[in-house]
Amino acid sequence: MKTLGIFRHAKSDWNDARLRDFDRPLNPRGRKGAALMGLHIRDHAVPWERILASPAVRVTQTVELACEAAGMTPSITWDRRIYLASSATLIDVLREQEGDPAAIMMIGHNPGLEDLIFDLVPDDGNSPLRDIVEEKLPTAAYAVLDLAIDSWDQIDLNCATITHLQRPRDLDPALGPDLGPDSFR
Repeated sequence: MKTLGIFRHAKSDWNDARLRDFDRPLNPRGRKGAALMGLHIRDHAVPWERILASPAVRVTQTVELACEAAGMTPSITWDRRIYLASSATLIDVLREQEGDPAAIMMIGHNPGLEDLIFDLVPDDGNSPLRDIVEEKLPTAAYAVLDLAIDSWDQIDLNCATITHLQRPRDLDPALGPDLGPDSFR
């Protein structure tokens, strides 16, 4: 059995149209959400042995704020392939992991992370948490999956069960969706 954590970056800022997508920072709501989720991840107490993350600015800021709030200083592997990756690419990154850690957290972007959950967790009607993800895996959401595998190179479709899902809005309603013009970005 392996454990996979999925943490989507917090809400990013769209105000500077000159910035490349890769360089977009977090907005104030994202900064608050990242810190709050850092505390939740700490309190959820999964011993993450390896953290793999996209090096995009909004991800690095999410990680920095979450770790600062939680008082953690984990070792992080920044992998450019995670930036805007498809589920298939994310699975390839996971299959390559050496040293056989029991628990890996991946921090990145949608739609790849959401699709990864859909590919790993069967759509068999027995997962209310998967059903919530089908509505949307919002920014700064955190999910935990148990994988029925002995090593990461065995990861395959429908090998997981989603055991935990936390959205920022469930901890602080002010971090829920706003219905303004940029609410679906």
